[in-house]
Amino acid sequence: MSTVESRPLVGAGINRVDGPRKVTGTAPYPMDFSVPGQAYGAVVQSTIAAGRIVRVHTEAAESSPGVISVLTHENAPEVAAGPTTVLGEPTPAPLRSDRIIHHGQHIAFVVAETPEQAAAAARLVRADYEASEPLLDLQDPRAEQLVDPWGMDHSRGDAAALETAEVTLRATYTTADNTHNPLGLFATLAVWEGDTLTVHDTSQWPSMVRTTLAMVFGIPESSVRVLVPYVGGGFGAGLRVWPHVILTAMAARALNRPVKLVLTRPQMFTSVGHRPSGVQWLGVGATRDGELVALDHRSLSSLSMEGDDFEPFASATAFAYRCPNVITRDRQARINVAVPTSMRAPAEAQGNFALESALDELACSLRMDPLELRLRNHTDVDPRNGLPWSGKALLECYEVGARRFGWSDRNPEPRSMRDGNWLVGYGMASALFPYFAQPCAAQATVNSDGSALVRSAATDIGTGTYTVMTQLAAEELGLPLDLVRFDLGDSDMPNSMMAGGSGLTGALGNAVHDACRRLVRSVVELARGDADSPLLGASPDDVESTGGRVHLAGRPDRGESYVDILARRGLSELTANGTSTPPVATELGMSLAGAYGAKFVEVRVDADLGLVRVARVVSAIDGGRILNAKTARSQIIGGTVGGIGMALYEDTVTDPRTGRVANGTFADYLVAVNADVPELDVVFVGEPDRGTATGTKGVGEVGLVGIAPAISNAVHHATGKRLRELPITLDALL
Repeated sequence: MSTVESRPLVGAGINRVDGPRKVTGTAPYPMDFSVPGQAYGAVVQSTIAAGRIVRVHTEAAESSPGVISVLTHENAPEVAAGPTTVLGEPTPAPLRSDRIIHHGQHIAFVVAETPEQAAAAARLVRADYEASEPLLDLQDPRAEQLVDPWGMDHSRGDAAALETAEVTLRATYTTADNTHNPLGLFATLAVWEGDTLTVHDTSQWPSMVRTTLAMVFGIPESSVRVLVPYVGGGFGAGLRVWPHVILTAMAARALNRPVKLVLTRPQMFTSVGHRPSGVQWLGVGATRDGELVALDHRSLSSLSMEGDDFEPFASATAFAYRCPNVITRDRQARINVAVPTSMRAPAEAQGNFALESALDELACSLRMDPLELRLRNHTDVDPRNGLPWSGKALLECYEVGARRFGWSDRNPEPRSMRDGNWLVGYGMASALFPYFAQPCAAQATVNSDGSALVRSAATDIGTGTYTVMTQLAAEELGLPLDLVRFDLGDSDMPNSMMAGGSGLTGALGNAVHDACRRLVRSVVELARGDADSPLLGASPDDVESTGGRVHLAGRPDRGESYVDILARRGLSELTANGTSTPPVATELGMSLAGAYGAKFVEVRVDADLGLVRVARVVSAIDGGRILNAKTARSQIIGGTVGGIGMALYEDTVTDPRTGRVANGTFADYLVAVNADVPELDVVFVGEPDRGTATGTKGVGEVGLVGIAPAISNAVHHATGKRLRELPITLDALL
């Protein structure tokens, strides 16, 4: 079956197909769902960070108006542990013992007739504790350290090369704990009918939620259905089954009644993960003309007392630049904090900040243009194995981004550029996010009226999955967009990977591609043996589909419509299933390339007050084949805003004595808002990636990577002050 060379639908910046439902308020988010007779849950959280519960006082809550039940570790039904996933071990099960391992841990679950009654009763629950001193500093020598738990440490060349380099730099970089803070509060509605469970949940991975709940409650996966048609943002917080989800389903089963829970904003800070804080030590060695000869990158990041969330900050340094001698080492310290989890651009957001800041420092010491330093150390092959990349247009990112930004106008001397009382600084950084994918499946159906339905148990967290999969399916089936519907967010649909790691578009796109091609082949098989069909005897390899018709390649007159083919066979529909599995680099003879980019930033710093304002950002991105220019640009813009927040505002502050999150509200936790965000210029470069069927790389994560170091480097250029800790605050600049 030949392919159609011209694909006008794929790549076009069409509006989101789900846009009308969102702007009219008719898109149903998890917290919008209700069922007759439901009760409401509220969690009670610990007020210490370490120790054990001596007693939970529930009497006042149990006698409070409308209260149906109060679950604690003393009366909660026993459940099994969940499965280990690609992200690691399951989140610890709730209410299983009297042990407290972080402030805000769920210690009771109140169920009442109304949400107000549940919340009021939850405030009446009291606990007596036997407190112990919490470990809250990840560099505390008493903290247990995990050494390379996932086997990702890397070494090549001579470890002593750093000591003998002509120019050396050693520096320490610190990144803060950040909290995801999607606008939509996380919610769960659990409904049992016998041993069948239906759950509406805020999740980026319905298939995993189904598998987990089935294992936890000891029922077949076929008895669990997870529904997530829309998600009010996730940024990684929806990649696990959190304890509150299990608590809600547990209570619903115990009471034989639907139960709904909506977390409060403060509870979001300790219930659904956070970006781990970390310290990084970087050593860089180079020749006097700027060629890297040694990189030594080591990190220590925070981890909870239980659970497994590994973010190897240093790992990408192993292949970011051409360098013969490299060491990367990542360690974790178990401390009394809530379970960390992936947050947009996990590991790369932190590791890239350290590496790209260090390279800027090296360029300054060499009195070399920071862009020139990166150009001199660019690599077209994977330094770990010598294989060419499946697609890498980073040089084009540098060229196009620098030209659009006006990098050549930069005076290299710090504090040399000024606009009145504002010190002006230009900074830049490279960006990458590694390739990631998991197996995916999709199903495509053509109906007797000529329309098509394509389905998969994926989610759309705002990235545009509804839209780009509709585009892909329409192109493969040769149908107009208004005749194709893509459904997702239901675990009864074909299994999908998570919406995370910039992997869903590529993996799911390949599955949709496969399903649609198989469907067209099935249609041709129906027609090729039909004496009344113009496709009599046609080979599936010699046809294409356009305009709602299947016809010989280049011969639109030799074919017929889906409607006619199905009608003659008396079929109301025809269905085909498709799958995708991640390609194997060694079989391809190349290393799979993720997305790349170059970020250029202009900042203004008030010379007297130390206020920092981002004035301009140019992001030049190699995202492979762009399926929708509008939604892809939106992803880079959203990531850039997150990067501005990481650089200048976001810091989840934990009380060093108690372990309590001290700024767990939108009034206290600062995020970048409209006034903090300038006009953002985004340009895509490069070609389709050679390693995947659809040529995509994914752009959800790379938009954030590189923004923080570019801002930090620009602040140094403006002020002459080198800041190695995020977020950058005005007190550090006074």
